[in-house]
Amino acid sequence: MSEEKPPPSQEPRDEQDPWLNEETPAERPGAAAPGGPTAGSAQQWEREVLAKVALSAINEQRRARRWGIFFKSLFFIFLFMALFLSAPKDWEKVGGGRHTALVDLDGEIGADKRANADDLIDALRAAFRDKNTAGVIIRADSPGGSPVQAGLVNDEIYRLRKQYPGVPVYAVVTDICASGCYYIISAADKIYADKASIVGSIGVLMNGFGFTGTLDKLGIERRLITSGKHKAFLDPFSPLKEQDRQFMQQLLDQVHQQFIDVVKKGRGERLKPSDRLFSGLVWTGVEGIKLGLVDGLRSTRDVAREVIGAGRIVDYTRHPDYFQRLAQRFGASMGRRIASLLGLGDSPLR
Repeated sequence: MSEEKPPPSQEPRDEQDPWLNEETPAERPGAAAPGGPTAGSAQQWEREVLAKVALSAINEQRRARRWGIFFKSLFFIFLFMALFLSAPKDWEKVGGGRHTALVDLDGEIGADKRANADDLIDALRAAFRDKNTAGVIIRADSPGGSPVQAGLVNDEIYRLRKQYPGVPVYAVVTDICASGCYYIISAADKIYADKASIVGSIGVLMNGFGFTGTLDKLGIERRLITSGKHKAFLDPFSPLKEQDRQFMQQLLDQVHQQFIDVVKKGRGERLKPSDRLFSGLVWTGVEGIKLGLVDGLRSTRDVAREVIGAGRIVDYTRHPDYFQRLAQRFGASMGRRIASLLGLGDSPLR
């Protein structure tokens, strides 16, 4: 006896293939007959929509992948530049040989400034310590700053000159070397400048503002409580007392005299007697020669080539560590670990 087959409508559905499980038009209530134009068009439209959605998703993934590659490439380019800028001094020293050591004194002088005593002293020590250093040039371009920081560097230059008597140290002024900047370079063997350079400003100042009566006009009550008779002697909202002004004047005069003594020690008999010399005025390089503040008109390369006799210049300046700053900015502890492994975490000049 032949086995009866179930009608097509009762055939079991394939659970693994959703396309085979799709209802036929005949099975849908109110659907057109199989093969009708309406059913075929609906199926074709559905497939086209699905294809477009799938293609759109693929294109979106491709775009995301391309942008990911772009940003990763940009990051690695930036990282390479940071690595390149972080250690230019070492690359310049490759090959060794006799050379002139350069240390830049650039910008305002202060403990938290780029021109600070710690960095300048480290750079000077490294320059003198190198057995291939024929001479040291301090290239100065600074309006001055902290007398304490300037004094520390000045003292160190004298110490290094005594420790390395065979290594001369010269200062070359570019645009300006005033106040604390001149305080530092007065310890050099000789000082050179351009004819239009600005030098001098051998003086000390302290400035501020007085707002006496301002709070009363604004209807503000100030409550100042101190322990110590003169604790608030420079309070800008109180009248300046004559005894306080005299006290500060004496203090500034002491610091000014220290400045004068340092300049006289460094320049000696080269200084020309003048009432204006220590008045705080500034002069051009040409006038500086007449007053004994400058020894001649030369550029950095001229001094290296013609005075020191070593035209090859190696920069010992403590430059900012860009790689370390980048790692800290992104909070990347892994970046600091890599910097340590590569020897970039600390400057080789320390």
